[in-house]
Amino acid sequence: MTFLSIFSAALPIGIGATVVMDLWALLLRRLGIATLNMAMVGRWAGHLLSGRVRHQAIAKAEPVRHELALGWVIHYAIGVLFAVLLVVVAGEGWLLVPTLVPALALGVLTVVAPLCFMQPAMGAGFFASKTPMPARNCLKSLATHFVFGVGLFVSARLLASV
Repeated sequence: MTFLSIFSAALPIGIGATVVMDLWALLLRRLGIATLNMAMVGRWAGHLLSGRVRHQAIAKAEPVRHELALGWVIHYAIGVLFAVLLVVVAGEGWLLVPTLVPALALGVLTVVAPLCFMQPAMGAGFFASKTPMPARNCLKSLATHFVFGVGLFVSARLLASV
């Protein structure tokens, strides 16, 4: 497969999986459970472009112009990149007949990104260690990325059926 064919297949899968993840986050918020504020992702990225990688607390960092829009774009771009990784690892055959295990496995593995990279960079510490409830936050991240894996599978199945 060429990069273009991989990307063309992964684009709708990544977008679909990220939408599923966002619907999960919406449900959590309606249940009174705090979720990631995309403006903070955009703020972090804006500061990253200026050379600052790490913050004590991203919420206290200076706001960045259009940080909410930037955060959403990055959120979806990451979802698509993870879908590209899935297509590369699982192969072209998986696109024709998507199975649950590779999608769930990748979804669960993607939790490493927030727990070991994004949260420490934003001031929450590795595995949310600097938050009031690290274990709860880690489980919430794991559940969210499990849902992302389900979204990868569902999106791939829908794409294979058309």
